[in-house]
Amino acid sequence: MSEHGYHQEMHISWADFHADTKALAEKLKAQPWKGLLAITRGGLAPAAVLSRELDIVHVETVCIASYDGKAQGELNLLKGVELENEGEGWLVIDDLVDTGKTIRMIRELLPKAHVAAIYAKPAGKDLADTYLTDVSQDTWVFFPWE
Repeated sequence: MSEHGYHQEMHISWADFHADTKALAEKLKAQPWKGLLAITRGGLAPAAVLSRELDIVHVETVCIASYDGKAQGELNLLKGVELENEGEGWLVIDDLVDTGKTIRMIRELLPKAHVAAIYAKPAGKDLADTYLTDVSQDTWVFFPWE
């Protein structure tokens, strides 16, 4: 077991992250999106790539803090967002769906938004409308910006 309590580690390079985000964009490009909502902080880097790939110029953020170091704690909505029609036509992006707690909060705020993530763990992946890659629940993911 590693120092952070997970049995496995997954290290993602900038090149892999960019390729994976572009592949996710391919899955999402048929929809005419009204805008893109990044869940900060993890959704910021994917939002930059997706906004270009999907030609979305209206980009918003919502800030939900849930991690204290490497442990997920209570959710704290630091910056909300108000979108018309309960988020209908909006794409919400995060880097990883882990336990699903953050996505559940997004669903309460914007029940009609489309939620996407690049990587998804079993405990939360059913809450995402679209994701690219399965990751085991016992894996700690290291993103290139960490």
